[in-house]
Amino acid sequence: MSRIRALRSFAFAALAGAAFTVTASANPLALIAPDRQSSDPRPFAVMPPQDQGFVQAERFKRQVVDYPTREAPGTIIIDTPNTYLYLVLGDGRALRYGIGVGREGFAWAGVQSIRKKAEWPDWTPPPEMLARQPYLPRFMAGGPGNPLGARAMYLGGTEFRIHGTNAPDTIGTRVSSGCIRLVNEDVIDLYSRVNVGAKVIVLPIEHRADARVSLR
Repeated sequence: MSRIRALRSFAFAALAGAAFTVTASANPLALIAPDRQSSDPRPFAVMPPQDQGFVQAERFKRQVVDYPTREAPGTIIIDTPNTYLYLVLGDGRALRYGIGVGREGFAWAGVQSIRKKAEWPDWTPPPEMLARQPYLPRFMAGGPGNPLGARAMYLGGTEFRIHGTNAPDTIGTRVSSGCIRLVNEDVIDLYSRVNVGAKVIVLPIEHRADARVSLR
């Protein structure tokens, strides 16, 4: 009988632990990835890192494409509607990356330049974001759990950045408050290729660039 009671106690404890886990994950104050819409409240600390089974969609994999442009090599062009970032290589070609862009009402267009670069950047949500999402942390040190990912390139005097992400499944979607995100592997590659001062052109949501894959 004592053994049966012990088994019952163990089962009860396991059920209680499961109930606590569900309750905690449903907590509206749980930290979520910045710029995520409220319909997707997954804690950013447990989002799937790209090196644990995540497979990037083929069209978003880094690749060299035909891309005629008058812009100088080293220029970054953000194709907002198609969720691509082009790094101009010259000779009618560019290196293309898949990206996540601003959600409805937060997309923007214009010309900026990279004013600063950072490896494993810290994250301090701006006041505007905290007003929308007051449950977010006021500061988060850089690292694998940081929603800015492995690298960040800061654009002019704005709050916008080109950065990595701990939510690689958001590439190809419109989820941010205006920042441009890449998977960590791609943002590390881009970071190594561009310099402070590089020109960044963000195309409007109505624009559609057309590029044909020429080399993988």
